[in-house]
Amino acid sequence: MMANEIKAGLAVVTGASAGIGALYAEGLAARGYDLLLVARRANRLEQQAERIRKASGRKVEALALDLAQPGDLKVLEDRIGGDETVSVLVNNAGVGGLGLLAQSAAEDAGNLLALNIVALTRLTHAVLPGMLSRANGAIVNVASIQAWLPRPNNAAYGGSKVYVLQFTESLQQEVEGRGVFVQALMPGATATDFWSSTGIDIKTLPTHVVMSGEDFVGAALIGFDKQEPICIPGLPDLTSWEAFTTARRNLGQACLTNSPALRYSA
Repeated sequence: MMANEIKAGLAVVTGASAGIGALYAEGLAARGYDLLLVARRANRLEQQAERIRKASGRKVEALALDLAQPGDLKVLEDRIGGDETVSVLVNNAGVGGLGLLAQSAAEDAGNLLALNIVALTRLTHAVLPGMLSRANGAIVNVASIQAWLPRPNNAAYGGSKVYVLQFTESLQQEVEGRGVFVQALMPGATATDFWSSTGIDIKTLPTHVVMSGEDFVGAALIGFDKQEPICIPGLPDLTSWEAFTTARRNLGQACLTNSPALRYSA
């Protein structure tokens, strides 16, 4: 029995009508969880819920909400914040969007940040106190390998995923030893309809860099079962990640000095 074994209860999955969220929800149902599925598209969401009900026999609730809208986000916060059966939260809902920041609409950038950052943070905040009081629960935050690949046309999206990664890593330290597992899930180029929000046809990318949604989520669920703090299905050798985090930590320590570096001398 794992020291941090998660007792099955209700799993809340956002962005669950298609893609990674839909596949992840199916995997959690197969593991014995009842589900609360959340997404904007009501018809598609209910169809997904019915498929899972028939395949798994689990209880599946569908809640059509746009989590970029404060009112809808508050509805979900209230729904899950006081629910003692919530044992898993998968913060998968997110939107992409490529383009030069100066040429993009401010409203689009605001909606991206509201969904990718604000909703994820507030939903985590809603369930975390209850999970800690029960010493049981898991929170999976879907980030992206774009968190460490800054590039043009990607400032808002890439920046939002930097937040998700560091938010998750900091939260892991806050809850260590308290019965709650927190994971950052790091997709690369994954073949889902997420790409429709980026303006890129994924079929134009080289096939050797694109993973199928089924393969990605299958690996991600194994990472969930193993309770990997950072789950990177596309990374062949984890020593690369370990070397990166060590270098990052050393860099931070090297910056803690009481005087400016010599290159800033007059």
